[in-house]
Amino acid sequence: MASAVTCLRVGSFLNQPPSPPREVTVNNKTLNIGRYNVLEVLETGEHGVILDGLDADRLLLSRRQSPAGLAPGDSLEVFVFLDSLGDPVPTTRKPAAQVGEIAWLEIVEANHLGAFADWGMSKDLFIPFAEQPSKLSKGRHALVYLYLDNEGRLAGSNRIDHWVEDEAREFKTGQAVSIMIADKTEMGFKAIIEHQFWGLLYANELYQRVRKGQVLNAYIKRVRPDGRIDLTLSQPGFSQGKMAGVGEQIMAALQANDGFLALSDKSPPQDIYATFKVSKKVFKQALGGLYKQRKIVFEDGGTRLVE
Repeated sequence: MASAVTCLRVGSFLNQPPSPPREVTVNNKTLNIGRYNVLEVLETGEHGVILDGLDADRLLLSRRQSPAGLAPGDSLEVFVFLDSLGDPVPTTRKPAAQVGEIAWLEIVEANHLGAFADWGMSKDLFIPFAEQPSKLSKGRHALVYLYLDNEGRLAGSNRIDHWVEDEAREFKTGQAVSIMIADKTEMGFKAIIEHQFWGLLYANELYQRVRKGQVLNAYIKRVRPDGRIDLTLSQPGFSQGKMAGVGEQIMAALQANDGFLALSDKSPPQDIYATFKVSKKVFKQALGGLYKQRKIVFEDGGTRLVE
């Protein structure tokens, strides 16, 4: 990986206040730095592929990164970042995050200029001192928000609260969302919803271990009157059809283990979730349905399939 000091112009970058991320341009006439762009192939040659860089003119995608079989007129999705001279560079490499997103990144260098994080690109991501609530050190990991500074250059921020909002009234109960685990609290874990909003996972409802920076699928449990969000890892409001699906999973597990499952309605919630990814309440309801159908019986230490 290139040296963070030599591959990035710092200059006025150090104390610049961050600016909001650029929006994706829907008319496809402006190149979006720090985001994916779908660009037209203009030419192919021995050095690579020439792409239509829109308002940034022609861009060269190196030969080793160019997919085989490209021809003029084809479209190609590339990520665009800035080189050491501030010029846009396309790449088919996948970064850990785009502008406006948050990632769990390793700090690979920290010096008098600031900190630098590995985000999957050839040039490390610069994190100014002003965007570090506490000084970052080499070797640790941190949540980093990717933004463009006032001169349009890519940078990272560890001041996550500056970018993530508390209120999110547009969500509906039961809606599926992607979350990233942030900080542990007395009540559970704060999590970032879709890179934009804060939510809370309650400790007494967690049936698996979670860690900071972990990305999980979750559901909106409740939107509070103040717009704050409660989250759950179990899908709320199981229908009869979904309950039947859990019953089928239990039957499949029984058949795969000689008719015995070392779980019952008395098992710890964590053990149930680890096996079936559902809450103990849902598991007990599914077991009850199978028991009423006389498909199972309960024994010491588990559940037995009725032959």
